[in-house]
Amino acid sequence: MEFRELNYLITIAEERSISKAAEKLFMAQSSLSQSLQSMEAELGGKLFIRTSTGVRPTQAGEIMLERARKMLVDYRQVRDIIQDMEELKAGQVEFGISTFRGSYLLPGALRSFKRLYPQIHVEITEANSMALEQLLIEGRLDLGLVVLPLTKLKSDVRLLMRDELVITAEADHPVLECARETVRNGETVLYVELEDTMQFDYILSDYDTIMGAMARREFARRGLIPRVVNGNLTAPFAAAMALAGLGLSFTYASCREPLKGARYLSIGKEGVFLDLALASPPGHYRSKAALALERQLIRVLGKGGGTGR
Repeated sequence: MEFRELNYLITIAEERSISKAAEKLFMAQSSLSQSLQSMEAELGGKLFIRTSTGVRPTQAGEIMLERARKMLVDYRQVRDIIQDMEELKAGQVEFGISTFRGSYLLPGALRSFKRLYPQIHVEITEANSMALEQLLIEGRLDLGLVVLPLTKLKSDVRLLMRDELVITAEADHPVLECARETVRNGETVLYVELEDTMQFDYILSDYDTIMGAMARREFARRGLIPRVVNGNLTAPFAAAMALAGLGLSFTYASCREPLKGARYLSIGKEGVFLDLALASPPGHYRSKAALALERQLIRVLGKGGGTGR
């Protein structure tokens, strides 16, 4: 059995579907099915069974998946140690970040990193902050951008930047009549009290996202019940709906689109903030490539980098 086949097993388990796993792995479904059959024949037992909702691991499959994840983590650590002998002339970093935040923060930082270390490949995993913590705990990521406070991970983290949760509205939305100005850190900021927005429709992200959870917590903290017309959209979709005049949504200050007709309002005079940090898998070897990426992210995105707030 080869290492790539171990990855096949893990992907099938995560996707709970051979067809979806094949799509994610950029291979034909028939090829993946044949590979799975070969592995089962080699091991002498079924690894997955079909159900009405997809496939799930058998008891033997669970045992194999546990070993497969450990073998891949061990392999990556050995690979990192060997590549460190090349003094950053080669290497790979498994980096995790949320899709929404990553699309705004990461491209520029990675471009500058690539110029400094052209032989180091950064493999990106997209997931929400809570899922990234679990991947770090399992040792499947070398570095992840997570939201503080941590929910699962018990590890030292390096503070990267402070972000702000803001309301997104179209330029002529009547909520702007409720907006006021304040000066914060020498900058004029437009803000609105949530209590003054209760007559308007809201479009929210799902409960299991940091943004969705934060927004609902701010309403609950004030004893408010918003008029939610859609409550489980992705952050980009919700923002697009808001900019089309279909309601108010939330976004992060770091992810504001410089679009004509877009207005972003702080929540209250003091604003609502969250801290972003870089986290590593606890108890694992930290490669020179991962450390180099961390330094570059702090340099570009951290305090003094122009993007942090």
